[in-house]
Amino acid sequence: MRLKSIFLAGSLSIGSFFPLQQLYATESQYTDLSNTFKKRFNHELKVSKVPGGAFVIVEADNVLKLGTYGKRVKGGNQNVNPDTVFRLASVSKTFAGTLASMLVEEGKLDWQQPIVSYLPEFTLAEQQNAAQINLGHIIGHSTGLMPNSYDNLINANVNFTKIVSKFDELTPICQPGVCYGYQNVAFSFIERAIEQQSTFSYANFIQKRIFSPLSMSTASVGYHAFLNTSNRAEPHVKTKSGFRKVKVKPNYYQLAPAAGVNASINDLSKWLMANLGQNPEVISANIIEDLTTPGVKTTKELRRRDWRPYLDSAYYGKGWRVYEFNGHPLIYHAGWVAGYVAEVSYSPELNIGMAMLLNGESRVIAKLSAEFWRDAFKQADKLGI
Repeated sequence: MRLKSIFLAGSLSIGSFFPLQQLYATESQYTDLSNTFKKRFNHELKVSKVPGGAFVIVEADNVLKLGTYGKRVKGGNQNVNPDTVFRLASVSKTFAGTLASMLVEEGKLDWQQPIVSYLPEFTLAEQQNAAQINLGHIIGHSTGLMPNSYDNLINANVNFTKIVSKFDELTPICQPGVCYGYQNVAFSFIERAIEQQSTFSYANFIQKRIFSPLSMSTASVGYHAFLNTSNRAEPHVKTKSGFRKVKVKPNYYQLAPAAGVNASINDLSKWLMANLGQNPEVISANIIEDLTTPGVKTTKELRRRDWRPYLDSAYYGKGWRVYEFNGHPLIYHAGWVAGYVAEVSYSPELNIGMAMLLNGESRVIAKLSAEFWRDAFKQADKLGI
């Protein structure tokens, strides 16, 4: 089945694959692929001189391959291991979309609700109606606002509350729901809605509904939680003389839904399995379908250097990107924050997923993931899957 047919008349979505997943044999067809990827991962990180990293490949509820590389800090003597915690950066958005969709499924939130119902201080420039922006627009990056609105202020560690009050200076670039504009600040408005309707703090709610049920024992939210984790990977930025360790910055931790989650590669294996439909008591098939239903087109994604040979179309769902990769649906998200990069992706068609975490800013992560999925889908096509 191909993505084009899935999108036909808007009648089906990625979630339609899940009833078919039980047809896969117990013996994995992707063992060789996984072994090859481990060698490639270690080689590429060594060549790029990335201090440390980890990856995992899963199929259904099985870990096919988990690998770690290098050190938690450059020049140190502590190795990265499966429980070493990294910052997930924008991969955090996949958790926020899921929490919000859980509340929608329970009738506590509605994607059509205006965000001003929960954030009345949010206003736009004169003659622009902030009430037109609803929860679905917020979680789907279709607010109509200029991309990355006020990220510069977050980079300067300006208080989030002060930033919200500055939105009345912005004139939208299109009507809500029409165009794509990636956001961190505006995306994090969803926190207010989640907290009001769940009656928990964001950190407590994600612990109650996702981390604890999935036994994500090293996952957490926030700056202090990360610093209080002894087994953590330190951040490194690339300079002309190589990677240099830097301090963990608190700025983007203000935006918990957009960039506030910390987790290990062991945790991400469980997150991938849940999104592959293996924990329906935690994430139902309806929620997965909701999250992965294509929303606005994200044509800029088609020009990504390492991915453009393979991408046929790109959309944003709700906290997840929805790609057509050489004719196959692929669910994906990446993250970057000073000193860390992360990627998580899965194929509901092949019933496999993969994730990577690095403690050094390097483009090699995009190259590795694009080549992994190129090889996975090439193998699937040969097998007639």
